[in-house]
Amino acid sequence: MVSSIDEILKVKEVLAEVREELEREEVPFDHQMELGIMIEVPSAVQLASRIIREVDFFSIGTNDLIQYLLAVDRSNRKVAELYEPLHPAVLSALAHTIEAAKKEGKRVGMCGEMASDPLCALLLLGMGLEEFSMGSLFIPVVKKIIRSVTYQAAKAAAQIALQMDTVGEIKKYLFEEMRDQGMVELMELYH
Repeated sequence: MVSSIDEILKVKEVLAEVREELEREEVPFDHQMELGIMIEVPSAVQLASRIIREVDFFSIGTNDLIQYLLAVDRSNRKVAELYEPLHPAVLSALAHTIEAAKKEGKRVGMCGEMASDPLCALLLLGMGLEEFSMGSLFIPVVKKIIRSVTYQAAKAAAQIALQMDTVGEIKKYLFEEMRDQGMVELMELYH
C-alpha cells in the first residue's frame, strides 16, 4: 500500500535499474510502460494532488480505503455495519482523489465492491470516474446505469450528494435520482 511519494520515487529508481539491465542484455520490453498506483490509504488521498505528478494513473481500491478511512474492520461482525461506502467522508476522499487526477490530465479508475454497486455508479460517474473494475456479474447493470444518464445529470447528482451530511440522506437522494432516471427495477435487484 503506497502511502508516500518516497515509496514511488524508490520504485522509479528500481524500474530505471531494471530498464538499464534489460537494455544491456538486449531483452525487448515496453519502453512506454505506465506506472500507476493504488489509492488505498488515507495518506495517499491527502497527498493525491502531489502523488499524481509522479505516476501515470490512479486506481482507487475502495475496500481497503473505506476500511482505513472509517477505522472499521469490515470482517468483524460487531462493527461491520459501520463500513459504509456512502459515508460523507468516503465520498469526499473519492472526489478529492478523482479531482487531483483530472487536474493533471491523468486517468483514474476504481476497483473494489463500490465500483460494482449500482447505487454508487451514478455518483462515481458524476465525480468523473472513467474506469470501473468489477466482476462480470455486475457489468450489465452498471453499464445500463451509465448509459441511461447524461454526464451532466450524473455530475449534478454527485455535487448534491457531496453536500449531504448523512449516509441516510445520500442513499435516499440516490434512490430518488435512480427512480427519476427510470432505473428503480435495477436498484431492487441489488439493494
